[in-house]
Amino acid sequence: MATPITICDDSLLSRKNVRKALPPEWDVNITEATNGEEALAAVAAGKADVLFLDLTMPLLDGFGVLSYLKQHHAKTIVIVISADIQPKAMELVNELGAYRFLKKPLNPPELHQVLTEVGLI
Repeated sequence: MATPITICDDSLLSRKNVRKALPPEWDVNITEATNGEEALAAVAAGKADVLFLDLTMPLLDGFGVLSYLKQHHAKTIVIVISADIQPKAMELVNELGAYRFLKKPLNPPELHQVLTEVGLI
């Protein structure tokens, strides 16, 4: 059975890069979101057992999404993919319950390793 995932980033190029980095053997149904509000709607609709999340977006940023999910949807596996690699941002992401923080540009072998650790592939 395919795993429902959502890729949330306001950049179309970044969303495409995440799609390309996904392991071909991983059976997924992909939903895309361009901001945090769309990501939360995807989670509520059951389209995001796994959420790939950018931090800097319009309307609702990744920190806001993480904060909401921590309180309401703790079972969602969130992997943050961001260019914001400041130690403070990384610390806050961990405090808010993200499973892992990956740097842009995304490294496919690193993503594969993380997905293996989670038990998704």
